[in-house]
Amino acid sequence: MGKNHIHTASGGGTGPGTARTAGRRRPGVPLLALAAAGAVLLTGCGAGGGDNSSDGSKSRHNIPLPGRPTGGSAERDQQGEQSDAPDATPSADYLSTFALDVDTASYGYARRSLASGRAPDPSTVRPEEFVNSFRQDYERPEGDGFSVTVDGARTDDARWSLVRVGLATRAAETESRRPPAALTFVIDISGSMSEPGRLDLARASLDVMTDRLRDDDSVALVTFSDEAETVLPMTRIGDHRDRVHKAIDRLEPTDSTNLGAGVRTGYATAVDGLREGATNRVVLVSDALANTGDTDADSILERISSARREHGITLFGVGVGSEYGDALMERLADKGDGHTTYVSSRDDAYTVFCDQLPQNIDLTARDAKAQVAFDPETVEQFRLIGYDNRKVADDDFRDDRVDGGEVGPGHTVTALYAVRTRPGASGRLATATVRWLDPDSRSPHENSGRLLTGSLRDDVWAAPPTFQITAVAAYFADALRSGDARWSALPGGRPLDELASRTRDLARATDDKDVEALATAIGQADDLNVCDPDCVR
Repeated sequence: MGKNHIHTASGGGTGPGTARTAGRRRPGVPLLALAAAGAVLLTGCGAGGGDNSSDGSKSRHNIPLPGRPTGGSAERDQQGEQSDAPDATPSADYLSTFALDVDTASYGYARRSLASGRAPDPSTVRPEEFVNSFRQDYERPEGDGFSVTVDGARTDDARWSLVRVGLATRAAETESRRPPAALTFVIDISGSMSEPGRLDLARASLDVMTDRLRDDDSVALVTFSDEAETVLPMTRIGDHRDRVHKAIDRLEPTDSTNLGAGVRTGYATAVDGLREGATNRVVLVSDALANTGDTDADSILERISSARREHGITLFGVGVGSEYGDALMERLADKGDGHTTYVSSRDDAYTVFCDQLPQNIDLTARDAKAQVAFDPETVEQFRLIGYDNRKVADDDFRDDRVDGGEVGPGHTVTALYAVRTRPGASGRLATATVRWLDPDSRSPHENSGRLLTGSLRDDVWAAPPTFQITAVAAYFADALRSGDARWSALPGGRPLDELASRTRDLARATDDKDVEALATAIGQADDLNVCDPDCVR
């Protein structure tokens, strides 16, 4: 099994990759199932079923009331453990709670690194961003909010299964039916952006996007290097497309990277050009290699907090460059009620700025969180794969003051769990609940779905193609961060050459170019001997 084997949590603390260990609950202590969902912005362009999962059609009034286990004494049996740091106090419950996240930058940057002949730094590998980079076939709701699908399949590793919680928003409206957009582009023109595939990509993409936006959309343009400047105030596209194009064409790389000044000026410009009834967003395009001025994400965002909280202006981060400040960009997006993506080619940029951006600038949910409740009678251990920076205290699931994620139409969010069932387990395995606020009224809503042990498929590799692709993406991320001792290995992993072969078969079966690109990236990682002999069990 190797040095990174998933281990059982015990009274002492463990690393963040530790699985929760579920001891049996005393009789009479109820398990109340909950889960919340997320909201995120600006990505994606564009089935549950049976008694094991929800297709999103359930009324929120049919959802079990929230709560935590009650009763019992201080000496009651240990129920579950998970720690985020070596000295963390174990959590005595079967709940897993996190804010929704549709970032994909980690996967995009990993692909860029591997194509350049180098392995990504394990600290930049976030498994949920690998998993969320691929299309899913979850049934979609008709209105705002989420459908919930829960399914799973057994691995060949000692009672371990992979359980997939899938959340989907409604399909995106046609271009003519979406609300108007007020977009403030904050463009990095520092010296490092002169590298091919950085500012040149941004210019070309913004030009095409300008032609695709509607007449009632508005665009502002802010640039930053050692200082920040508003080169185009909020301008209605209408008869001013040429003016926008000219401002884009004048973008040239200059000096150092004062990202803090750029973000502050960008938000100030967005507030000045705020439009009621429109989707107001700041779109940051940068390599995020801040080297002057304010370089701390929390400090930068604190300076523009009123723009975020009072006006609901959200942030979309677009990363570029072979050297990329992944940690800073991700922190900015997480704290700025947004998400990140990464572009490394004209095809990537066209997809982000043209196919995805104009069609998905609407919001269907704010402050979305998810909570998954595992049944102690059937579950011995569980581990959420990824979402390490998005965890939420279980008690804060229904506290709408606690930040969640913003999600637009046309999105899916997938959370994958490694779950070890008890011997002979039968019955309910998990219940997932998503909670979100209506983007206009801010009223809360929930939906829920569940999985029974009898509905687990017998083999991950005999599950539907989208489930297999999800598993491959998670196993690939696991291999890329195998050199980081904080993470224990996932059960049922496969050598990279086998993963690449399976993924090529899946690409042919689905005729999906994104899956074909995944197979290529896995093959490149295998060629680089990314995974040492002990990293696959």
